[in-house]
Amino acid sequence: MPTLRLFSAAALLALATSASATSFVITTDWTVDAFGSSSDATSSSSKDNKVILAARDDAASFVASQGAIRGAQLEAALQQIHQQQPSLQATDAQLAQAILTY
Repeated sequence: MPTLRLFSAAALLALATSASATSFVITTDWTVDAFGSSSDATSSSSKDNKVILAARDDAASFVASQGAIRGAQLEAALQQIHQQQPSLQATDAQLAQAILTY
C-alpha cells in the first residue's frame, strides 16, 4: 500500500510541471506523505528513507545547476526510486525537486 502511495504521488509530481505553482506544492506534499508512509511500513523502507534524506544536498546542487551537478548520493536515491517504481514517468529534475521537499 505505501508503494502505491509513492507511485501515485510521483505520477502526480510528473504532471505538476504543466500545472500551476499551487498544484506543484500540493503534489510535493503528497510525495512527502508517501515517503513518510513508506518509512513507517518496514525496516527496509527506513533504510530507503535515509538514502532519500542523504541526497537532499546533492538534489539542491542538481536543481541549482539545472542538472549539471549530479552527486553520488543523489544518484543513489534516483536509482533506488527507479528500481522501486520502474514505470515512473518523472524526470530526474522532478524527483530531485521532490527530494528537496522531503
